[in-house]
Amino acid sequence: MIQKLRQKRRTGRMKQRIIFATGNKNKIREIHEILGDLGWEILSMKEAGIDLDIVEDGTTFEENALIKAKAVAAQCNDIVLADDSGLEIDYLNKEPGIYSARYAGEDTSYDIKNQMLLDRLQGVPREKRTARFVCAIAAVVPGHEPIVVRGTIEGYIGDKPAGENGFGYDPIFYVPDLNCSTAELSPEEKNARSHRGNALRAMREELKQYISDVR
Repeated sequence: MIQKLRQKRRTGRMKQRIIFATGNKNKIREIHEILGDLGWEILSMKEAGIDLDIVEDGTTFEENALIKAKAVAAQCNDIVLADDSGLEIDYLNKEPGIYSARYAGEDTSYDIKNQMLLDRLQGVPREKRTARFVCAIAAVVPGHEPIVVRGTIEGYIGDKPAGENGFGYDPIFYVPDLNCSTAELSPEEKNARSHRGNALRAMREELKQYISDVR
């Protein structure tokens, strides 16, 4: 599911750089794999020389993504993208949700986070273990209104971790039609289905008009 939440455009020309407001190497790899053919230079905050401590105090994924994008955009004159993503488990009232990265503490390993969630779901039947990954991506383009898109992937929480690929909650999130975790998918398979892949493809379509402005 992809939901466009806000878009209003004016014409203009931009420098050929995109800064993605993250220091997560796994995210940057996925971003390059999906947005790389746009022909723009894609940089992380660190690569762009931007060091900020951003307080993510929004109440939705979209709000947090926009907070990060605006904060970084204030430090440069490039297109800035930022995402906020997480896992929603229906049986746990959509926890951990926007607190996914901070669940049980930011410095807690995902092995521990995953096991804690499995423990909370112990004895819960599969039909009640429905869940989804959510990713909201915000873009701040100089001279234009912000753009925000959302991508999701539906699934369920398995009984145990599986797979060595991916990161975060991937080992416990299972794709129903494949009956395997997202950590068992190849990078190509994951990009084709994932919440971030879906959101990045939606953002890619939004950004194409700005690419054409400079070509």
